[in-house]
Amino acid sequence: MSEQFRSMHEHTSLPYDERTADPYTRARVLLMVAIERNSLLTKHQMARSTDNDSVKKHLAIIRRAESLQLQTIGSLIPADETPIETAIGLEQMTVDLTANLAQNEADDYFKQALDFALLEDLDHLYRFAMLFEMTEGGNAELLTRGRTPIVAGRPTAMQHRHPVDELRAHFELKDVPLRTLMNHLTIVSVEQEKMLFYQNAVRAYPEHLTRRLFGEMADVEEQHLSHYEAIGDPHITQMELLVLTELNEAYNYFSAFQEESDPAIRRLYGELLGQELEHFQLAVALLERTEGRDASELLGEAGIPSLIELRPNMDYIEAVLATQVDLQPFDGEFIPEERLPADWPSFTFRERMNGRGSPADEVEKRRPRDRIRRPA
Repeated sequence: MSEQFRSMHEHTSLPYDERTADPYTRARVLLMVAIERNSLLTKHQMARSTDNDSVKKHLAIIRRAESLQLQTIGSLIPADETPIETAIGLEQMTVDLTANLAQNEADDYFKQALDFALLEDLDHLYRFAMLFEMTEGGNAELLTRGRTPIVAGRPTAMQHRHPVDELRAHFELKDVPLRTLMNHLTIVSVEQEKMLFYQNAVRAYPEHLTRRLFGEMADVEEQHLSHYEAIGDPHITQMELLVLTELNEAYNYFSAFQEESDPAIRRLYGELLGQELEHFQLAVALLERTEGRDASELLGEAGIPSLIELRPNMDYIEAVLATQVDLQPFDGEFIPEERLPADWPSFTFRERMNGRGSPADEVEKRRPRDRIRRPA
């Protein structure tokens, strides 16, 4: 582990060029920031709830290494990328990531949950694209390069739900394949990252509508985080979570390494993949030492059958949009809004949240009518 700690100079990367970078290069950077931050926060939470000295020491060492990894990846984002541009990148990444996860998800209920949130994140991309035009004179299509549809999804104003309506049925660790566990940790990391980013971006702009839109998005992303968190197995032990978290980091770095077109960033992913594989091996040894279990009981004998790929998903997104845009959650399931009972808690909650208007709706009303435009 000692070779992972270097001078601070070596933990800072040269940023990509926003004007020439492939949109999925940007997306992978944002994804890996989310993966690293979730791992770091998970280990902090673990350290607060254990009095095992060997576990505390392990977490302290790995946490510090991953804090430096997060700095290394985060420094790839250029200083002149505005929070709205980053938000567009986050939503493009989430839309295409969610579509990829859903198409490779074996658990039917989790797949439905992915499809449901996909249409909400699709609408977030649409609203941020309009805000970008209106406040910064930008064209979001020049950032996304037409890879991801910038169209209305389930309207953001319709996404405000009572907290109890974000409760979901959970899977059992023993009943789902390893790819499902990786999908779950990945999407939880992403929704957490967006929530935290939007909460902080509220203060980045003086203009009131921009601040309110970031606030509205932060609130919905908190819902999405609750939505996905509830699906995971609540009986997982800390050591099981540690092993799966380290595996998830390695899995995401390997996927990014295989797909990345920028040579310098690809080399960085390969280097960090090697570090994460070491973290994973150490976590497996800690699990076996502290719980007296063979890690194969958790991981099984088979590998993960497919990688996470960020690529266009136009046909899949259009199909989900055509068939599921009117769904809402009720009693752990997803049903057409017209079938919801009159006392559905979210009806009253939505009215309260939209009592003075939805910022997302206001952005659409105020944008120039002849745009969003496609690049030449």
